[in-house]
Amino acid sequence: MSEVPSELKYTESHEWLRVGDDGLITIGISDHAQALLGDLVFVELPEPGTEFVAGDECCVVESVKAASDVYMPISGEVVEVNESLVDEPEMINSSPYDNGWLFKVKPSANELDELMDADAYLAEIEE
Repeated sequence: MSEVPSELKYTESHEWLRVGDDGLITIGISDHAQALLGDLVFVELPEPGTEFVAGDECCVVESVKAASDVYMPISGEVVEVNESLVDEPEMINSSPYDNGWLFKVKPSANELDELMDADAYLAEIEE
């Protein structure tokens, strides 16, 4: 069974979001997504300073099985990326909600209410 922390928001495409005290939003892929992908071998992160609209392709994670696009769950500017994933993409497998985060965004709109909470996401992945 996949781990689904209750304090996070989720998307149908398996991204998670954590709102920080500083207003920045940390984004990664869910435990369910990393389990489906298998062992990750490469991550292509977005460039800091790049602005995206919710739904844009913003990142790629590649496993031994397949490459998968990561979609921007909210509109905003990428302000930081997890550089350690360049050398250790497998951190997403071992720690998807902590050390395996992908990037941080300064949101340009309040779109969090449009995302799923943990219960809704759990129902989604159990279907």
